[in-house]
Amino acid sequence: MLRLSSLGCRRDGETLFAGLTEFFTRGQKIGVTGRNGCGKSSLFAQVLGTLDADEGEVVVQPGSLVAHVAQETPASKQTAIEYVIDGDQRLRALQQKIAEHESATAARPDDAKLASDYASLLEEFESIGGYTAEARAGALLNGLGFSGAEHNTVVDHFSGGWRMRLNLASALMCPSDLLLLDEPTNHLDLDAVFWLESWLKRYEGTLLLISHDREFLDGIVDSILHIEQKAATRYTGNYTAFERFRAEQLARQQALFDRQQRKISEIERFVDRFRAKATKARQAQSRIKMLERMSRVAPAHVDTGFSFSFQEPGKVSDPLVTLEKADLGYEGTKILSKVTLQLRAGDRIALLGINGAGKSTLVKSLVGELPLINGERTAGANLAAGYFAQHQIDQLDYQGRALDQLMLLDDALSESAARNFLGGYGFTGEAALQAVSTMSGGEKARLVLALMIYQRPNLLLLDEPTNHLDMDMRLALSVALQTFEGALVVVSHDRFLLDAVADQLWLVANGGVGEYADDLNGYRKWLTNQRRLETDQQNKATLSGALASEDAAVTSTGTSATGSIDRKQKKKLEAERRQLLAPLKKRMDQAEKKHLEFQQQLDSLQQKLADNDLYTGERQSELTALLKSRKELEDQLQAAEDDWLGACQLYEDALAE
Repeated sequence: MLRLSSLGCRRDGETLFAGLTEFFTRGQKIGVTGRNGCGKSSLFAQVLGTLDADEGEVVVQPGSLVAHVAQETPASKQTAIEYVIDGDQRLRALQQKIAEHESATAARPDDAKLASDYASLLEEFESIGGYTAEARAGALLNGLGFSGAEHNTVVDHFSGGWRMRLNLASALMCPSDLLLLDEPTNHLDLDAVFWLESWLKRYEGTLLLISHDREFLDGIVDSILHIEQKAATRYTGNYTAFERFRAEQLARQQALFDRQQRKISEIERFVDRFRAKATKARQAQSRIKMLERMSRVAPAHVDTGFSFSFQEPGKVSDPLVTLEKADLGYEGTKILSKVTLQLRAGDRIALLGINGAGKSTLVKSLVGELPLINGERTAGANLAAGYFAQHQIDQLDYQGRALDQLMLLDDALSESAARNFLGGYGFTGEAALQAVSTMSGGEKARLVLALMIYQRPNLLLLDEPTNHLDMDMRLALSVALQTFEGALVVVSHDRFLLDAVADQLWLVANGGVGEYADDLNGYRKWLTNQRRLETDQQNKATLSGALASEDAAVTSTGTSATGSIDRKQKKKLEAERRQLLAPLKKRMDQAEKKHLEFQQQLDSLQQKLADNDLYTGERQSELTALLKSRKELEDQLQAAEDDWLGACQLYEDALAE
């Protein structure tokens, strides 16, 4: 499907990577990882042909369809659903041909060849799923968080983040053989991330995925291509397996390096001691040649990261913030009603909820940025809130320097002290004098975090803080938040961060806020059930409407003078009722069959995992693959069981009517 041969890439005269040789086959899912700036996006550009390779070559199998997410969305008066359908260019081209043939056929209705060609085009249209295109595009939009009403909203009315979701949906709409996704979760919330993960698991083509979300990678990929120190290395297994193997590899390399250095020191001491002695001169020369021939082992090295650190907060009020019977929303439109809660020192809360439920509304109301519609907000006398959100990044002075923006916070701060502080957040040397307009998304996010931390908050409210942060930065932020002594409220699609820093989950749903007793896995099942309930309710409404129409027809046409229904008409209606119920029966039977198949596969896999020899070092890759398969089967088994139960309930409800 894709072959990379001795591929190299340079930027501004500096080598990003060299000698990259890999072959990717259909169905493989590869996570591409490495620090920001290591060349991941440049590799994608080389595969897409928008950037020439400095050395080597990229070969994509001829005839393959390659899809990727466009970084810009052109101004468009198209509706969202039409924009997404455009992602299937083959479908659009065929629609154009059909339209041309329809015009020609209308002009020459007796042209037999034209009629035959038109029929062939319609058959091809059906074979590529043309008649279901709108339904498929709608499912993509629903999964990525668009409401049904927004399907027909014009593209120009959406904000930048939502346009990126449209671009993602358009890429997924393409029936691709090779799919390249560069940080697809950056503009998504947790429910959309769960949906996208499930979609990508089912994707049948070859997937190259750049992501700094380790949980997302773990759920999808079967290998990791890691770029580090100008080289790319491929590892079998998901991201967790890669991290474990790489740590062991670095430890072995460091031990080998230390052992060789001791040996070299011994030889050098012998040479220095006996070089001038005639009786030992030959042995000394022999050892000198040994040193020259010795293949030097490089010291183990990991790209240097950095660490965040929070200063101890000043005085702390208890409680910090209280909302009492508060209605929250915008310009009189209520999103959350009668919210009563307290934030106290030491609280560590993660907010969950589907897109649009009101998570960001709650955060803005807590920090005081959004006035309440009704009710009371009481802030503690010593409240010092630190608020991080995307619009905080947008409000930076793009012409100013990092150093200037920090010194504006404190008139008494000297330039040297400001430089020392910024250096702890990666802005060392000239980087502190860099204009914000030239910074990457990750650098801007890091600067906002540094400015927030400098003010020593005792309450942190973080709305998607990991967007644009690479893996090292995310880990550093997670570690720092674990040691933060104040209260914390966080909204994030990064499950690793939520697991690491939060000890309470609050669910924002149905216009209210409350504690959520389950964990993130339970929340994922809750989201799945919510989507299934919505689908079932729509199906049930459609079925009820159809049955009601048939009953009305019986009342008007099938009743005799005595009030009894004509037998023939009754049989006809019963047959039609069975026909209406058939899709539900089929869904129920298919779900039961799938559940049985997954259970059998899982039982077989458990037998393989019972083999004690599997846990030896030599079979590590086999064990990793089996454990990954078990996790996938367990998820599939649970989904099949939920689907079966839902189908059974819907079928029984329909029968009862």
